[in-house]
Amino acid sequence: LKQFCLQRRGRDRFCPRQLLLHRCAAGPPARPDLPGDMAEPAAKKAKIEVAQGDAPAAEAPAEVVEREEDDRAQRGPAIKDAVVFHPRDTTINVMESTVGGVLMPLTHGGLQYLLAGARASAGVKSGRYAFEVKIIESMCPADDPMARQKVPMPRTQLRVGFSTAGSSLFLGETEDSVCFDTEGALTHCRAKTQCAGKFGGDSVVAVLLNMDAGRPNANTISLFRDGVRISQPQPLPEKLLGKALYPTVTFKNCAVQVSFGPTLLAPLPFKCSSVQQAAAKDVVVSPAPKAPKSGQHEILFPVCLPDEGTFDWLDMFLESNPDYVELSDRAIAVWAERSGIVRQKTLSPASSNDKPDMAFGIPALGDCGILRVLQSVTQVQERNFVVMQVKANLVKQERAELLSKWSLPGFKKVALVLMATPKADFKSWSQALSLKAKQEASDAEFRAKKEEDKKRRETELRKKQLEKEKAKALKKQQAAAAALKRKMEVEKRKKEAAAKGEEYNEEDDEEMKALAAEAEDAEKEAEEPEEAEAEADEPMDEEPPKVELTADEKKSAFRKRPVPDLTAYVLSTTFTKFSVPDSDEGFDEIRHEWASAAKCKEYLRHWVSDKK
Repeated sequence: LKQFCLQRRGRDRFCPRQLLLHRCAAGPPARPDLPGDMAEPAAKKAKIEVAQGDAPAAEAPAEVVEREEDDRAQRGPAIKDAVVFHPRDTTINVMESTVGGVLMPLTHGGLQYLLAGARASAGVKSGRYAFEVKIIESMCPADDPMARQKVPMPRTQLRVGFSTAGSSLFLGETEDSVCFDTEGALTHCRAKTQCAGKFGGDSVVAVLLNMDAGRPNANTISLFRDGVRISQPQPLPEKLLGKALYPTVTFKNCAVQVSFGPTLLAPLPFKCSSVQQAAAKDVVVSPAPKAPKSGQHEILFPVCLPDEGTFDWLDMFLESNPDYVELSDRAIAVWAERSGIVRQKTLSPASSNDKPDMAFGIPALGDCGILRVLQSVTQVQERNFVVMQVKANLVKQERAELLSKWSLPGFKKVALVLMATPKADFKSWSQALSLKAKQEASDAEFRAKKEEDKKRRETELRKKQLEKEKAKALKKQQAAAAALKRKMEVEKRKKEAAAKGEEYNEEDDEEMKALAAEAEDAEKEAEEPEEAEAEADEPMDEEPPKVELTADEKKSAFRKRPVPDLTAYVLSTTFTKFSVPDSDEGFDEIRHEWASAAKCKEYLRHWVSDKK
């Protein structure tokens, strides 16, 4: 190549690189016919020509037959109420637009790691209806470099499906919901099945729920992308059959538009009604929450002594008052776990119910940033809140700091004192929890003992079987030894008879007959089948024994939890500062739930004295 360039230097001025590019562009030179046995075989040449010729057309994939039919005549009058999202059916980090059905999650202060969820106000119990969802913005909030290995992927998530009333807003986590995600997986009770195509931004996905027994694909759920089916009808889980199912979305780091109709944004291959067009007899409509009588929503500050019904009372209160939202470190920890973030299962001595150990490996989840952000958006959410801070609500100075943070217009600040003897309903609730925990511990111990007994029986059985095999092998050895002894004795006597010039007849030798009988008996004994020992029947599946509370446990109104409300250090350094709220602290109302103000103060004085 260099010599060629030197020869043409005066005319073409091709450098080696240019010449190489020029030759590559022109293609390889024509290959001369190879002489003799270097020529390509005719068969190989024919194969090349066939491969380079017109290849037969690939078979077209079989078309998917759409079994869904057009909607029939109207099933009755449609629902009159608009299908919306009530505040109690959305997570606290969801911000909803006034029009358009747009839902946006908060993404600051650590909320970018937590899922958001919303459930519609109309649940389908029969018929066939669809709703649509579209990602209108994918968000990329600032991320802590230390948290990148701990955050579940993908960063932007969207799940669309249905759930039952009052169930978790995080689709697919429990047996009360079913959903499709952006990766095309159908999820129910944390079990995923890959059965659909993927979807993402700029796509309108429709979730079709068919609960019409008179139609094809009854009791199924399907997914469509831009009006095209991307999943075959998937049967509803048995747990959801016969229940009213509400359209639900779960998302993270994306703004979504949810459309319930009346018209579909992307029409389906068949005529189908939206949830907003559903017949009144086919759906259950959740009523809108009633406005508070005083015109103000409440912020409750429970004041209760540690380990005396604090969080048990809160759980009972939230169950009967779903319009209230818990604001506490415990709630943040549970929220993070349900968002797929794994927490180290270690009981740190610095962990308590009031301040649980945020061992998620994400600093933003443990620096109270989430509570600060939620506090700033409280005013725009029509909710009631419960600020559950055990130590802070008991210390006057810290109560004042909390009040300064939560002094919001439109909210009534209520101190709820829970001291002295609790009411009968709470005592029953607490004892039911104690009995349940005791029964679970007894069941676990019973199962462990059953498993231990089973292993012991299996070990004994293997030991007996090994002993039988050893005894059988010994009998075979003895039979072989007897046969060998007889054979050697016969040979010996034959030689002795031959030396004497006589002929040896084994049948005339009584001693040999005895040896032969002995060898035959030993051989039969070794080969005869052993009698199977009557094994002890394995116990049937027994029910674990039922436990009961002891007399002392029945007297106690508070159950003992595995983790204390306050650590030993925090309790020992602050219990002398505990006090009952007074009227001059700035509360709009002070309620004494279990006893009068005087009895609560007296009870606290005795409690502090006993601790000293």
